[in-house]
Amino acid sequence: MLRIVAAFVIVLGTIVCDSAAENLNGLILEQVRKMPSGGKYSTSHYAKIRLQSAAHFESGKVFAIPKAPFPSFCSGATYLVFIRTIEALRERRQLQLGFATLNQLVIRDQHDGEGVWGRWNANGPGTARLFHELGLGRNFDSFAEAQAGDFMKIFWSKRVGRSESGHSVIFLGTENRAGIEYVRYWSSNVPSGYGEKEVPRSKIAYAIFSRLQTPANLSRINDAPATDSYLASLLRKRSNFAEATQKCGMTTN
Repeated sequence: MLRIVAAFVIVLGTIVCDSAAENLNGLILEQVRKMPSGGKYSTSHYAKIRLQSAAHFESGKVFAIPKAPFPSFCSGATYLVFIRTIEALRERRQLQLGFATLNQLVIRDQHDGEGVWGRWNANGPGTARLFHELGLGRNFDSFAEAQAGDFMKIFWSKRVGRSESGHSVIFLGTENRAGIEYVRYWSSNVPSGYGEKEVPRSKIAYAIFSRLQTPANLSRINDAPATDSYLASLLRKRSNFAEATQKCGMTTN
């Protein structure tokens, strides 16, 4: 009888964990809706300073509040949504993270591959590599499995790393119109900054989706290398999608 009860508890626990993981996409979309609209897409030094001022740690809380004017760029936009989601979980008492971990979330002009922000902002599969390294959730490349609220790295060409052309976004869905499949997403987009956009799927060479499932594993950053050597190398090195998926623990479809 005890074995049956124990087995039931294990199964129930798995269901609860899976349900909680799925619900995080809804929370992510809630944070997207709270972000400002418009502004201007910019990768200037001023835009980076504005991003640093928006994402700061104060009195035990991580703040991610962009203030007008809104110069912004794609990885900064998705990162603000990411840390807003983390803070929302903390406010609901659904997540506990120590000071050292929260301090790691602050943007301090880290180089590519350095710390949490440096990994997220890196060339190549920055967000997916971070998710795999810390065990934050699942990475995959199947549009059929994608759900609104998944983080997504778009590669506009087959180049990965140096001289790549990519976009960090939050996936919103797909729709077919006149026989053409469109991909909808939210990010900071050229030229108008924060907002939704859609493109024909045919324009996307590759895509990697990252689904946040176990945010408590952010604490693992304290034991991770200060700099991810693979992501750091992509500033000067050309890679490919096969290597990117291998580094992110993926099997491609």
